This record gives sequence, C-alpha cells and structure tokens, in this order.
Amino acid sequence: MHLLESASRYFDCIPVVHEVTAAIAAEYYNTEDRETDRAFALVTAGPGMTNLITGIAGAWLDSRELLVVGGQAKSTNLAKGFVRQIGHQEVDGRAIAEPITKMSRTIDTPISETEIKDLVSLSWTGRRGPVFVEICLDVSARMIDKESLKTADVSQPQAQKIEKQIPPEVLRRILAAQRPLLLLGGGVTLSAAKNFQEIASKWKLPIACTWTGADRVNFDYEYFAGRPNTYGMRWANVFQQQSDLLIAVGTSLGFQQTGFNTSAYLPVGDIIHVDIDANELSKANPKPRITLQMDSSIFLQELCDELEVNPPNWSDWVDFLNEIKTSMPTFEDCQRVAEPYLSPQEVMSFVSTISGLDDAVVAASSGGTFTATMQNFISRGNQRLIGNKGLASMGYGLAGAIGISLARPEHRTILFEGDGGFAQNLQDLGTVVARDLNIKIFITSNDGYASIRTSQKNYFGGHYLGCDNKTGLHLPDWEHIGKAFGVETLMLSSSNFRSERFLTSFASSKPTIYIVVADPEQTYMPKIFSKVDSNGQMESTPLHDMYPPPSHQIKHLFRHIPKDLLPEFKS
Repeated sequence: MHLLESASRYFDCIPVVHEVTAAIAAEYYNTEDRETDRAFALVTAGPGMTNLITGIAGAWLDSRELLVVGGQAKSTNLAKGFVRQIGHQEVDGRAIAEPITKMSRTIDTPISETEIKDLVSLSWTGRRGPVFVEICLDVSARMIDKESLKTADVSQPQAQKIEKQIPPEVLRRILAAQRPLLLLGGGVTLSAAKNFQEIASKWKLPIACTWTGADRVNFDYEYFAGRPNTYGMRWANVFQQQSDLLIAVGTSLGFQQTGFNTSAYLPVGDIIHVDIDANELSKANPKPRITLQMDSSIFLQELCDELEVNPPNWSDWVDFLNEIKTSMPTFEDCQRVAEPYLSPQEVMSFVSTISGLDDAVVAASSGGTFTATMQNFISRGNQRLIGNKGLASMGYGLAGAIGISLARPEHRTILFEGDGGFAQNLQDLGTVVARDLNIKIFITSNDGYASIRTSQKNYFGGHYLGCDNKTGLHLPDWEHIGKAFGVETLMLSSSNFRSERFLTSFASSKPTIYIVVADPEQTYMPKIFSKVDSNGQMESTPLHDMYPPPSHQIKHLFRHIPKDLLPEFKS
C-alpha cells in the first residue's frame, strides 16, 4: 500500500483485474524500444507475485524487458526457510523468480538511488530480461532521509567480452555467398532493423524474420523472405532451406525455428550465428556453425559499411525469391473451410489489407490462432506484430494488447485470440473499457482447444478429453460476455465479414469484439509432420517438407534441395 501510494504521485497507474495482466502488459508496452517512458508491474505480496509468474517466464524466454516490483512481509517476519510462513501472505518470491530473471532480490533495508538504478537497468541492458524486486513492508513504510541515499559503493557484475568488430573472415564469407539470407530475431532492435533495411534494399539482400522478431521487417520490403518456422509460411521455409548462407542475428535458433530434424536444417548452406549471449552460441542446436558474440546493432551497422565498400551482386537469388513468392501464395487452399464456418486465415488476410500502416497486431501466443496470424497476416509499414513464442502460454493476447495499446494510444491495436486463450484472461476486458482502448478483438470460436483436439485425434484415436463442450470444457457465450462489459460485439460469417457494418466498426476508435465462427475440426496447416524413416523410427520432416504436400507443378522451385530430402509431390 505504501509503494502504490508513492507510485501514484509520480506515475500513470493503470489498475488491472488480474496480476498476470500487469506483467504481460508491461512487457508488451516496453517492446516499443523507447529510451524513456517505461512501464513496470507493481503487485502485492504472496499471491500478487505468484499470479504473475507466467508473465515473468514469458519475458525471460523471449528476452524482453520487464520490471516487477512486489510487496513482502516485514523484514522481521520473514520465514527464511526455517518454517513455511511467518509474515502475512509471505512467500519467498525472490527464490521463486530467481531461475527466470536476470536479477531477483529482496529489499529488507533501504538502499541507495545508485543501487536502485543499477538494479532496474539490468532489465534493458545486454540481453534483455525480467528483474524482480520485492520490498519488505517495514522498508516501504519507513521515513527516509533522501540525502542519505544519494551515494553507495555498488559492486558491478563482470561484463561479458563482446566482439566490437566483425572478423574479416566472416565478412569474406558473407560477400562470397551466392544465396545469402539474413534472419532477424527478437534480439534485434526495431531501429537497427529499420536502418539496415535501407542499405539491404540497395544491395538486394533477402531478409526473413523469426516469430519473436516478426515485425523487424514487413512485407513492403521488396526482398522480404517471410517468417520461416515449423508452422511458418511454406514459401518462406522453401526459400530459406535453399540458402547457401544463413546469417542469423539476435535469435536463439530454437527447435520451433529450425524444425526438430536439425540434420536437415539448411541442407545446402552454412550458418553465421550472431548473438549477444555466449550460452546461446555454445549450444549444439541446430548444427556446427560460425558463431559471433556481438551486439546485433553493431553487427548490422558494420555489415552496412562493408556492403557499401564491396557491393555484392545477388540478383539471381532475388529473382528466385520472386519466383517462389509468385508461385506459392501465403494464403493456401488448405486453409479454406466450408460454410457455415469462416476461415480464421481468410479473416486475417483480409484484415491485413484494411489495417493501418501504424497499427499494432497482437497474435495469441499459443494454438491455431497464433499460427494462423503468423502465417497469414501481411504486415506493412510501421506495423507491430507481437506474440510471445518461447513460453507459448494461453491467455497472453488480451493482456499484451492492453500493453501495446497503452504505449500507442493514437493508433489501433488488433488482437487475434482463440476462444480457449481468451477465456483465461477475459476479466481484463474491464481494463479495456476503463481506459477506452482502441482494441479490435477477433476471437476464433471453435468450441474449445483445437490443438488438443487435433492431437487427441491424431495420436490417441479420437479419445477426447477436456477439449470442447462435449468432453467437459464449457466456454461462455461471447456475445453475452461482450454485452456484460459494454463492448460492441459482432458475429462474423462468410457473408458479412467484409460488410459495411464491419468496416465502419473496424474504422471506429471504440473497443470491439468480433466472433469468428470457425470449424471445430479444422487442422491448422501447412505444417511439418512426422513419418517413419527407413529404420522404422519416427522422424520429423525438414522445414521445406510441409503437409499437405506441395503440387508437382512447383517441383522446380526445390532445385537446390538434395534429392534424398525432396518432399513427395502431389499430382
């Protein structure tokens, strides 16, 4: 209560219904890469902290800035491991948060301004990540002489040795490549990506984005190579797999990015892996590669300088990219559905054509709706496209939309969320209404958890449990939910989602809910799959071999794929 009282004197305080919303909203607010005007989450002791641990974990795995300040019992009432609890609502938040934070600390005595600044700035320096600070009640309530807190002897952690220049042999390898591809991840700042894009366009360098860095480059970049992933755009996967040099910057190259069949990742090319975290560079996945521990912004600027001095010629490779993009559409026939249902992918494709160039787009962080957004939304201009891929937790969408909407109040925020995910955090529609946020909420309504339903169908013979209304899961009537919060709600169908009423509603600045009635049996495709290899073992297919199989008519677009890795083409 003392922390909140003090914060209200200096900050715009935004009440939320559930603590996890505070953490996620603060994380998404801070993705704007501003030097000032940051957000942090403030919660009470005990359940206040435990309720937002999912938000801390999400920021940790996606390397995003997040400061969480929590309350704690009096310093004299801390159990300190001898018993389970002494103080009121006391729980060892520091220990709980420690494995998933850059720093987790209990403040049981006043500390200096310098120490506080050093502590909280850890969140946005180096590889970004969450910081958790819990402050004992007697410390927050104590009368303090401010002058006594001006200086302190604070020991600084030993900084990692970071490369200041790209080694000459790495530059030579890049310039020697015939089919290079730059892959930008979430570790690349927005400003660095935009600055590099201008130079890259001059030299026709194809650029792709990971899902965590999905908005570092958009579709209006002439040489954009999509968002490759295990559920990525098929054409992006096919193009990436034929590169002879992948320059992966600010990405951990995890299994979702490379596929689980890592031996078939980039089968005809090498990898230059640039990351600020030495541990990411030392892991075995995906395969032996050239590693460079370096700040992504410095790397991209130096690469710009080198391209200006030694201009390359990648015209043939760019022609191949255009051929693939022309022959392999982003929205595929396998994503269509029969009436009376509406394809979420079709809705997303259409919405991307009418969205504003400064809109923010929030993708649900788990399930089919997240996949469909990343596969089909054609981002443009200065649009943001944000999800939380590492943890992939349900319930992230609304909280994230609140955060980015607060950061960009002059622009619209578009949220695509599944009904199961939305149900996990729907109470914070109250926050949307209280702040009158310009958020357009598209809920994919398919009676439950489509991903669970599909898995139980494919792997367990249709033995369903807890995936829909028939198997013990009951979700609300979304029109009634919207009415309860006073939010305009429209039921979309194949006949009205392009109607004048929809377009007028979408153009307004009022929060609105749109219900996309989807086929409960729809499987989200294309995707990689598993098959039995020559030894009778289950093996995941490489990224370029997605289900359903590609048409034989585009077999020529796989020209650089080894014969033994070619997919089975359908006639």
